[in-house]
Amino acid sequence: MRVTWYLAIALLVATLSVAAPHRLQAEEKSAEPDRTKLPMKLSPFEGKIGKTYKDSEAAWQHPIPAPAGAPNVIVILLDDVGFGQVSTFGGLIPTPNLDKLASRGLKYNRFHTTAICGPSRAALLTGRNHHECGSGFLMEWATGFPNYSTMIPKSTATIGEVLKDNGYATWWFGKNHNTPDWETTVTGPFDRWPTGMGFDYFYGFNAGETHQFYPVIFENTLPVEADKTPEEGYHFMTDMTDRAIARMKFAKSVAPEKPFFMYFAPGAMHAPHHVTAEWREKFQGKFDMGWDEYRELVFKNQLEQGIIPPGTKLTKRPDWVPAWDSLSDEQKKLYAAFMENFAGYFAFTDQEVGRLLDAVQELPDADNTLVIYIVGDNGASSEGGPDGTLNEIKGLNGLTTTLEETMENIDKLGGPESEPHYPMGWAWAGNTPFQWVKQVASHLGGTRNPMIVSWPAKIRPDDKPRDAFLHLVDVVPTILEATHIPMPETVNGIEQDPLVGKSFYASFTNPNFEGRPEQYFEVFSNRSMYADGWKANAQHTFPWRQDFAPGNWDKDKWELYNLNEDFSEANDLANANPEKLAELQKLFDKAAEEHQVYPLDDRGSGRLAIPKPLAPGADPKATTFAYFAGATRIPETAAPPMKNRSWTMTTNVKTEGEKTDGVIVAFGGLAAGLVLYVDKGVPVFDYNYFDEHFVLKGTKPLAAGEATVEVDFAFQGEKPGGPADITLKVNGEKVASGRMEGTVGGRFGADTFGLGEDSGQPVAATYKPPFKFTGEIEKVVIEVK
Repeated sequence: MRVTWYLAIALLVATLSVAAPHRLQAEEKSAEPDRTKLPMKLSPFEGKIGKTYKDSEAAWQHPIPAPAGAPNVIVILLDDVGFGQVSTFGGLIPTPNLDKLASRGLKYNRFHTTAICGPSRAALLTGRNHHECGSGFLMEWATGFPNYSTMIPKSTATIGEVLKDNGYATWWFGKNHNTPDWETTVTGPFDRWPTGMGFDYFYGFNAGETHQFYPVIFENTLPVEADKTPEEGYHFMTDMTDRAIARMKFAKSVAPEKPFFMYFAPGAMHAPHHVTAEWREKFQGKFDMGWDEYRELVFKNQLEQGIIPPGTKLTKRPDWVPAWDSLSDEQKKLYAAFMENFAGYFAFTDQEVGRLLDAVQELPDADNTLVIYIVGDNGASSEGGPDGTLNEIKGLNGLTTTLEETMENIDKLGGPESEPHYPMGWAWAGNTPFQWVKQVASHLGGTRNPMIVSWPAKIRPDDKPRDAFLHLVDVVPTILEATHIPMPETVNGIEQDPLVGKSFYASFTNPNFEGRPEQYFEVFSNRSMYADGWKANAQHTFPWRQDFAPGNWDKDKWELYNLNEDFSEANDLANANPEKLAELQKLFDKAAEEHQVYPLDDRGSGRLAIPKPLAPGADPKATTFAYFAGATRIPETAAPPMKNRSWTMTTNVKTEGEKTDGVIVAFGGLAAGLVLYVDKGVPVFDYNYFDEHFVLKGTKPLAAGEATVEVDFAFQGEKPGGPADITLKVNGEKVASGRMEGTVGGRFGADTFGLGEDSGQPVAATYKPPFKFTGEIEKVVIEVK
């Protein structure tokens, strides 16, 4: 019977395969479906229904396919890249694979982002301005205003949703900084995860960054662990590239005629700048010339390559960047090493993206693959501060690291025990020829990024850059025009907000395409208004000073530039043309009202400390939190509130005495955090204060059987980050105690809270993650006061 059944199935499959061409021909004859309301119904039944199957005619209904000839679409988005860093745009970091892609397509030298990652990604994916889709700033700094909540509304469906419902396979690899982190627990909701925003498959991390050697990875909505250790060669960039290539090839093997949309968003080049010593050493001595000469060299390259127009001026070094020649030998050595590490990471990233692009060339429809490669979601980042740092989370908490402290640990640079970020002087140099850096949306150094577009079936390569003024919001309309798919009026019954972007599809064949006439910019109260070649700018906050909130918006100094004559914003015309400046200021106010920019908010680390919503369904009045074995990967805002207050953590465990090892509770990671673990039966509590470890340790192993291990944290401060008295107890008896003069007041970083293991990066270097607990955890109770 089983053989007969298998034969019947094989015969059925063969019959359907033979019939497939006829079915496709029938589909082609059908009227074009109504794609304005998504999701669409199955195709109409075209057979005949009689009383029985004998007087009926079967005809398969089918999901509506993508329009005939629709291309595969790949959007590649790097992170924290300056206009003058890659060799393709005159920079001194060799990017041969980006060069190769550019030789097959078009370069764009006036493409714009929002100046910060999460908002840029929201604008890119939805085709609306970032404030309009709830993403005025980042989820960690979210506030209760709709435009700053980071809760992308259903009325701004993503390009993934639109393409999926129009017959595309849709995949998201890498960074997701668009799901509120209080919604990234096992309880969801999952409708603002990638798989809830129109993507069939997600493999990546839910944060602004992740440790590249110990990433916090999710596959769809389930946490997964890396299959190798850093010592065995693991790096997330390689992992996600392998996954993307495998899925792309598999999909085209099974359904070669079904187009795909791939959103490929590495953590690179965002900090932490993680790469092996082999890559870093390739650049030894390459940046000893310093950032002043770097700018001169890159500026010369940009002019010679035609990246910037003749007559462009190189903007002056600002007072917040010291002259390279004024630095000590020790500073020069350290700063050059940071840049060597960054360049090695970038070259490695270019290699991995190159592997993806090479795999595309092997597809049966390679020529009909549209690649939009956006080289950075904002300008180069100055968040490493004046000296750079091996612990950039510390800087985001408003704290500084001395040069001496960094030099003592320079041998860790780029490796698993570091979270490095280069000094802000290199960020300034990386944005050649512009002023300012990431977060400063008022100036082109924060918002102008290179873009490459390749589509062999439609685009003839051109060495001369397209100079249309474009923005991230223009990408969705362009993809829709290229795929012959309209923006739907409704998605899942919800009326859609109109797209604000405009397609630049015509620029593929028209080098004189002009782009958008107007665009506002605003991040952290750094704001700007562009209109018909003119641009008014008001710089307000400093990216390297999270504790700096000047207020007094009415006292900001506004600048004015004519970009038609001044590509780099080098000649301020505010005093010479106050009428034009006043006109643009009024236009900004109008745009801010229309696109939901207000209220302006310039608080930095202060917003990190603002209480965020709890995981949906959690008790907002709770002061006691009980967890059981298996509770892992809980994001920081959904974890117990264990900062700037007192708390007691009581753990009930069973052990085999000195034979027991592993983590009972871990919260955070290498940058900062806390962990309670057992080492050969001895309980250990380690509070990682930005790589300064406060450790309490028991005097002997726990007795075999049941035990209670307790940590009392008595916060003594009046301000965030104040001191605390800490006590470790076993079965109610004090075994160790001490005082910390400073505690973490803002965030531990990108890692999570969990029981029974330290997933992702370890809090302490004294064990190798996940360091699973070999005993039993009955319960962990945390009481906050």
